Amino acid sequence: MKVKTVVVAGLAIAVSLLVCFEATFVSAAPETPKSGLKMGVVNIQKVFQESRKVSRYREQTISERKNAEADLDKMAKEIDAAKAGLKTLKPGNGDYMAQVKEILTKQANAQAQEKFYEQQMTMKEQQMVEGLYMEIMKQVKKVAEEKGLDLVFDKDEIEFPAMSLNDAMMIIRTHKLLYSGGCTDITADVLAEMDKE
Repeated sequence: MKVKTVVVAGLAIAVSLLVCFEATFVSAAPETPKSGLKMGVVNIQKVFQESRKVSRYREQTISERKNAEADLDKMAKEIDAAKAGLKTLKPGNGDYMAQVKEILTKQANAQAQEKFYEQQMTMKEQQMVEGLYMEIMKQVKKVAEEKGLDLVFDKDEIEFPAMSLNDAMMIIRTHKLLYSGGCTDITADVLAEMDKE
């Protein structure tokens, strides 16, 4: 009986020491901060759609496209005029063959010019989009630093129904931010910074 009492008393002392030690350890543990990272969101798509700077670039691109189309139309009219002049000549003589050569040369030149314009416009538009995106990123960084944000996510808006199943799948695959409640939306601030100049 004495042994039983000694064992029970020893266990009680051990449990009470363990409880005291654990209480002391928990109260001495550093408190974790309740406020985590400050996060913000920006709708890049909206900035591209509503920025006056982007609109100016878009207008410039449209103007350059129209100029290229006018050059190609002029070439097409010259080819049509040369073809009409060919009808007045007798097939087989020297003037006829010279006219055929001129028409074929102009057609080849027009096709080459069309390909060149298309490549040139594609490259310019790519450079424009990349440059504008880098400018947007610069303004996002500036606004985020001013507001004390640690992270900023793109808050794109999805539009359903999609044009096709492939478009729908692309939207689903690329749409990464699913919820942003409580995040600071800095889209308007970024737009304002973009259009300051």
